[in-house]
Amino acid sequence: DCIFCKVVKGIAPSWKVYENEHAYAFLDINPAARYHTLVIPKTHYTNMLDITEEALMEVMSVVKKVSDLYQEKLGLENIQYITNAGEEAQQDVFHFHLHIVPRSSTDGQNVHWTTHQEWRSEFDKMLLDLK
Repeated sequence: DCIFCKVVKGIAPSWKVYENEHAYAFLDINPAARYHTLVIPKTHYTNMLDITEEALMEVMSVVKKVSDLYQEKLGLENIQYITNAGEEAQQDVFHFHLHIVPRSSTDGQNVHWTTHQEWRSEFDKMLLDLK
């Protein structure tokens, strides 16, 4: 029932920007900006936590090709790259995908994080937790 698997199979409509044997790039049906593009592996992976390194590299290669195309053909110089892993991280389609979102000062988007400088005092412990 994965919508992106259906896109890859040609069952669901999409507006293809680029594809190769491993990955597929298409315009986002709910764009946040002009030329907002999704890049997906043709094989189903849920998110960054289960995609193989090889498949991730294939996706990233297509991300670079599309970004270069947008820079060359459209003159786009400001691009935001986004991926989410898990529902609480705002993932809403559970097939790995990376957003290419061209940005401009007039696009109406305003992504700002709430930062927590108080956590700096925990950095040493945080690093120990990883050992």
